[in-house]
Amino acid sequence: MNVIELLAGLQAQHDRTTARADELRDQVQHLTAALTKTEARLANLVTTRKVIAELAPASGHPAPPETNTAYQAIVNTFNQHPDQEFRARELHERLGMPTDEASVDITRSRLGHLTAKASSLNPDEAATRSGLNVH
Repeated sequence: MNVIELLAGLQAQHDRTTARADELRDQVQHLTAALTKTEARLANLVTTRKVIAELAPASGHPAPPETNTAYQAIVNTFNQHPDQEFRARELHERLGMPTDEASVDITRSRLGHLTAKASSLNPDEAATRSGLNVH
């Protein structure tokens, strides 16, 4: 075997190995994208489970007393400051409640339900049902 044949053989091996490395890089890129998407979905599922667990206790019993206390504290804050608008996070900070995103989102949801319910009633009836002081 002469040097030229040896170099041609090495070049052929190099070309095949380069092609295989390109294929593997493409697979890694595809798997990385799939992994990123799957991890994001997993994070969403964990958050959803936490929110549902907080909204609907597994035992089917009424919500724990601290939820009712938190609700009443929020209503009291609105009653004490009837002309002031509050953001959910501000309410949490003012009342010493957790300010993590999941907790604040739950309060936003509850306030949204309360607002929707109140808008379907006349103002006095809505305030009375919600525990708000109208006078």
